[in-house]
Amino acid sequence: MKRYRSFSEYLTGKYGCKVYKVSIDAGFTCPNRDGHLGKGGCIYCNNKGFSMNTRKDLLPVADQIDNGMKAMARRYKARKFIAYFQAYTNTYAPVEKLRELYLQAINPQDVIGISIGTRPDCVPDETIEMIAGIGKKRETWIELGLQSAHDITLDKINRKHDVAAFIDAVERIKKYDNIKICAHVILGLPGESEEMMLDSADLVSDLGIDGIKIHLLHILKNTPLEKMYENGEISLFSFDKYVKFVVEYLERLDENMIIQRLTADGPADVLIAPEWANEKRRTIDKIEKTLLKQNTRQGAKRALFEGKSKILNEYLKK
Repeated sequence: MKRYRSFSEYLTGKYGCKVYKVSIDAGFTCPNRDGHLGKGGCIYCNNKGFSMNTRKDLLPVADQIDNGMKAMARRYKARKFIAYFQAYTNTYAPVEKLRELYLQAINPQDVIGISIGTRPDCVPDETIEMIAGIGKKRETWIELGLQSAHDITLDKINRKHDVAAFIDAVERIKKYDNIKICAHVILGLPGESEEMMLDSADLVSDLGIDGIKIHLLHILKNTPLEKMYENGEISLFSFDKYVKFVVEYLERLDENMIIQRLTADGPADVLIAPEWANEKRRTIDKIEKTLLKQNTRQGAKRALFEGKSKILNEYLKK
């Protein structure tokens, strides 16, 4: 047993076998790229480094899920799957178009769930209601990009939404018992101290978020972040410091939160720095060994900070 609540162990315990995500590119864009909110996206955004499907010819969703299931069955002997709408903003379309795409993905018998990656400012009530409807009796997740608990940081990274939008989306999604929420956070964003980063652990825990993906800030080619790095404006985590900090971050999280990711990597042909970012297995192993060596675990320090999220308390006062 790991000293944190891993996604793989959660799924295996619930479904009695390994469950694998099949990534899907449904051809969406993003309001922060198409001019609705902005152009160019967030300063770190290069989807060819986040989703391998964006490197391939765009196939119908039904074909993508079928191909992905077959590949994972061959490689991992996989039997159950979650359809993962990963590339760009996957609720950024009319609700009936979304319904059509989602139903294509969950149609195969061995697809036991759906996970939808999106922005917190792109989940209108009618879309949430539709997802809750098609997600009945299925493993259903909405993944919301928070990235930081500080508006000053969100502005620096050109995110084009604030923390209040995230809290509002969470509150509206939580009205439906069958939808789980996964928050995405990035550790190491420009200008953030470690205490600022830990504020996001307190925020998502006090909000009762079901799961979290913890990303390491890494530099990809053809992004504004690349230029900032070249100009010496960005400092990155070293391997040892990142491991140490993730352990501290886990200690602040609610013990029941499901950890879907502990780091982030990128394809070698687009990754600039840090070089160790692609050593994903090594990073996870070191985090797990450090938790064991320090005799600590996820949630170990949660009682000291429960109910004390500065960001959430300020929001509730308004």
